[in-house]
Amino acid sequence: MKKILLIGGLLMTFGQLAAQSFSPTGTKNYIYTKDCLDADCVKKAETVQYFDGLGRPKQIVGIKASPAQKDVVGHIEYDPDGRVSKSYLPVSQTGTQNGAIYENPLSNATDPEIYGSEKIYSKQILENLPLARVKEAYNVGNAWSDKPVKYTYNTNTSASEVKKYGISTGWAENRTDSQLIFSGAYYPVNSLMKTSVTDEDGNTSVEYKNGKGQVVLTRKNDGTHNLDTYYIYNEYNQLAFVIPPLASVLATIDETNRNSLCYQYRYDDFGRLAEKKLPGKGWEYLVYDKQDRVVLSQDAMLGTTTNNFGTKGWMFTKYDKFGRVVYTGFFSNTSTRSAMQTAINNMSANAGNNEERSTTPFTLNGMDVYYTKNAFPTGSMTVLSVNYYDTYPPLPSDVTIPTNVLGQDVLTQDAQNASVSTKTLPTASYVKNVENDSWTKSYSFYDKEGRSIAVYSMNHLGGYTKTETEIDFAGVTRRAVTKHKRIAADTEKTVTETFEYDSQNRLLAHKHQVDSNPVEILAQNVYNELSQLKNKKVGGTSANTPIQDINYAYNIRGWMTKINDPKNLNGKLFGYEIKYNNVEGLETPNLDFSDLKVKPKYNGNISEVDWRTNTTTGDNLRRYGYVYDGLNRLSAGFYQKDTNPSAKEYFEKMDYDLNGNISHLQRSADALQGAPAFRIDDLTYGYSGNRMTSVTDSSTGDYRGYPDVSGIPITYYEESGSMKSHKDKGILDITYNYLDLPNRVTFDKTYVPRLPIFTGDYNVNTQYLYRADGVKLRKVYTYGSGKANSEINDITEYLDGFQYQATDTGGKPSQSMPLKFIPTAEGYYNFENNQYIYSYTDHLGNVRLSYFKNANGSAEVLEENNYYPFGLKHEGYNPTQGNLSYQYKYNGKELQTETGMLDYGWRQYMPELGRWNGMDQLSEDYDSFSPYAYVMNSPMMFTDPNGMLSQSVMDQIASSPHGTTWYNTGSGFTSNWGNSMDFDGNSINWSSGYTNGLLAGAGAGPATQYNGATGGFGIYNNILWSWTNPTSTFQGGSANMLKLQTEISLNSNVGLTASLSNNMVGKEVLEAKTSFLGRLWATGQPRTWSGNGITYNVNADGRITGVTPYQGDVPLGPAGNGKNIIKLLSKENLKSINTYKGLIIEHKQKLIKYIINPDKYDNLGILKNAPSELVRNKIIQSRINHLEHEIRTFHSNIIKILNGK
Repeated sequence: MKKILLIGGLLMTFGQLAAQSFSPTGTKNYIYTKDCLDADCVKKAETVQYFDGLGRPKQIVGIKASPAQKDVVGHIEYDPDGRVSKSYLPVSQTGTQNGAIYENPLSNATDPEIYGSEKIYSKQILENLPLARVKEAYNVGNAWSDKPVKYTYNTNTSASEVKKYGISTGWAENRTDSQLIFSGAYYPVNSLMKTSVTDEDGNTSVEYKNGKGQVVLTRKNDGTHNLDTYYIYNEYNQLAFVIPPLASVLATIDETNRNSLCYQYRYDDFGRLAEKKLPGKGWEYLVYDKQDRVVLSQDAMLGTTTNNFGTKGWMFTKYDKFGRVVYTGFFSNTSTRSAMQTAINNMSANAGNNEERSTTPFTLNGMDVYYTKNAFPTGSMTVLSVNYYDTYPPLPSDVTIPTNVLGQDVLTQDAQNASVSTKTLPTASYVKNVENDSWTKSYSFYDKEGRSIAVYSMNHLGGYTKTETEIDFAGVTRRAVTKHKRIAADTEKTVTETFEYDSQNRLLAHKHQVDSNPVEILAQNVYNELSQLKNKKVGGTSANTPIQDINYAYNIRGWMTKINDPKNLNGKLFGYEIKYNNVEGLETPNLDFSDLKVKPKYNGNISEVDWRTNTTTGDNLRRYGYVYDGLNRLSAGFYQKDTNPSAKEYFEKMDYDLNGNISHLQRSADALQGAPAFRIDDLTYGYSGNRMTSVTDSSTGDYRGYPDVSGIPITYYEESGSMKSHKDKGILDITYNYLDLPNRVTFDKTYVPRLPIFTGDYNVNTQYLYRADGVKLRKVYTYGSGKANSEINDITEYLDGFQYQATDTGGKPSQSMPLKFIPTAEGYYNFENNQYIYSYTDHLGNVRLSYFKNANGSAEVLEENNYYPFGLKHEGYNPTQGNLSYQYKYNGKELQTETGMLDYGWRQYMPELGRWNGMDQLSEDYDSFSPYAYVMNSPMMFTDPNGMLSQSVMDQIASSPHGTTWYNTGSGFTSNWGNSMDFDGNSINWSSGYTNGLLAGAGAGPATQYNGATGGFGIYNNILWSWTNPTSTFQGGSANMLKLQTEISLNSNVGLTASLSNNMVGKEVLEAKTSFLGRLWATGQPRTWSGNGITYNVNADGRITGVTPYQGDVPLGPAGNGKNIIKLLSKENLKSINTYKGLIIEHKQKLIKYIINPDKYDNLGILKNAPSELVRNKIIQSRINHLEHEIRTFHSNIIKILNGK
């Protein structure tokens, strides 16, 4: 029998394990993996994967993987055709067998503490055809036994089923110029492939593809109307137009409608995206160098003279010879895109267009830049960011390279005299302020393994934030020390955090200390046998006397169901229950809308939430029941109080247009003294395209909700699509910087200036200061006070999560300012009172109740917040004001009290209207929805971490590499859904600047990097992007993040695709699973990732192992067992590989023949309309080069696999 023994990725002989407790079943094929979690490998994570005679995984054993150190087993069953028939949830056993196979692995599943009587497997009903497509998919859980997701496959069967838009593409300014044509024609019957998916609640989505595999239409139904999104391709198979639902119903799409409603794309003669226009926004332009790197970009705002720079110009990006972004900025130039592209194409000097490090700097905007200035452009520049790699630039006097960080040796930069150094690593990053020439300088330091252990950030005021981290053998944070000063003269503040873990690195305790104050225990975690967070003790200086003891519960799908029990608080301050497929309240809570009924939901939507607070004696049990339409948009949220559930209080009811813009919103408040609930809002929205032009309130006057004054026209900036005024709310004007972030808000009230040299009244205003990567640094609110209406300034400063606030200081940044608070993982620390404030948050990260330990040693409520579904705060029964300096509320985002908007980082959200102030920068990922719609109008199921990314709460859990996560046909379990989540599913407070104890900055939302990268290129949602700044973030929105291509497909006509790297096997495309259970499920039921038109299997390390259609594909273990993968492949696998190789050769031959005789080989007629023979042959040659590279890569991959690489 074959036995593969792996430790830390290295093969071992069986004899080396004689002294260990590992006892496998020797008569079975298996792979044993041991991940050492400490240096002597006493603490370890061990798994044994057993295979049947055909090389298919049959059982995965996690040795002592549960919190009680019992084995956890994953079981897999196959049907007679060799396909997975049932996928079981992992089952914790009664003890350990030290790696031996379990003959009855499911016997313990019925334990009430495990799964009880629930059905613990999912299954798929497949076609009895070679394609073996899924017909029905049943998820785990008894309630889902008769609630499958259904798939049907057909063709368009009606002559009027799908519109057929025509297109005519010419060439202008060296790029495509496509004209959209619709003559009333429809696709012929049976000419399109049609795939329908119906979810557990009967909502159907339909996708139509043409013979080239291109999606031409996605169709959904809201219950009344079809919502169609059409995708139109030009003669070169490039996506030219996207027609969203609101435009698809128009008989004619004229230029006005095309510009206000449609997505438009133009490409240069190399097939690169050159120009694009988002609906309601101006044209954007991209210019490339000869290495196909974006070097210039311009949006409509930069194309005017009203931007920050006062002149028309371009954002530039410069690279070194390794393709790393070295510095970025603004290039003042009035030339067109075509002229700029031609200039770069004709460059002869420095043809590679690279910059190099220089010992002699050039100085711009107050910064010495230690690079050459030879790449395009070489003049008329404003430098905005600079990145250093390999070695450190000359350091300022207040920064020295440490030799030791918390007992860890620091990696040297001396590559000549050391075997390992900082070579290839980012070392420093400088970011300029947008509104002035002050800079933030950040330096990164590493341990001997190249892991970051310290970041020193020197802020724009002369102070600093220095974060040092002690990490263990496995890279897990054990201690983090943050030292901070606002300005150089301040007294240093020190924050120390320590973390304790169990044998599998599940977090057990998180401790926090400010300066020399007593150590506070923020959290003590207890897990169930499925590694889900079961109990959390919060606060206090003694482990035995926490301030609150919080319990969590989950259903069989792993979805959180309770935070404490609202029906029985048992002395606790807050209880919260989420119900999905069960409803306990009224089915029709509001008879004014008798057609809207609260029903059980099985597709993951929340049907009800209950909550109760313990702020006064006899607090009510309160409830929201939710109603959804066929697109999972929230139609209504009906509030019910246990003593009067039919009072029609606090409800919100929405209607939408076809793009998801709210067209009508009704809202009520409380019912007083037996009177009917007061209708505070009856709003009708007016639109031009997706832009809201007016809001008219038909309700009688009430200060709550939308203002009494309504109907005044709202104006927008034509260039960016952001709102310019909102006079209903007293906002006369909003100006934006080049990042489309508001830098001044002017109100209709006035004040008298403080300085006598000014005469007359001035408008009340709020001014913001940002860094060039979008991080907010300062807010100044200027208004009048007193009888004389004299000038007052409220100043707030945001420095790496440390928040300062002062009044009437005149706005001088050097002036002493009191430090108000810093965020913690469980709330925040109030420096004014030297007090920890803790928060109960719901599943969306909304701060519901804040409390602290009073002088008597008991918990005291500081603030209570409850919200309408779209985020407006209830008024009337939660009067506690809390800390007025701390305004992080809904979704954990800071309320801008001057405007009533919530600052999400890249956009401002208006909860009273349920929409954003500006367009989504990633709106192309949600092209069926209005770019102004808040989280696709599903605020109970989605959050937006930073104002540009709607993220499902379920997806945050399912994609988490932390805690406990595994997949079961799309659903995940986690140990971390007790709090709000970060991008990785970490259990943190959104308003917190701390992630795993490291200060990340709360100014513009939680910080994260895309794939851990620090600038360059990357694929997100199958789209190629570039981002430039290592201190900014990809998903957080780098100042120079650019969308490079809407489609990565190089030649979909012949079924081949290009990617950043054609060697996909082994590429890391998803987050690695770090917990045992996460790795267990990802190994037994491989995740999938789609890119370049191909779906791949992905292993627990997040790396591609093969193409999904291959049967019997064994996930890769640690490096070194590639040979065994080949040996486990079936004949069908090898046949598929050879077939793929043959297709590559065939397509190459076709292309070559086409050059020789284009009339005979006209199946590639997409090139016939090329503007010239030169362009046509250039495109063909690039495709031939790609095909040859595919063949070389294919052979290289096989050789690597055979050699075990």
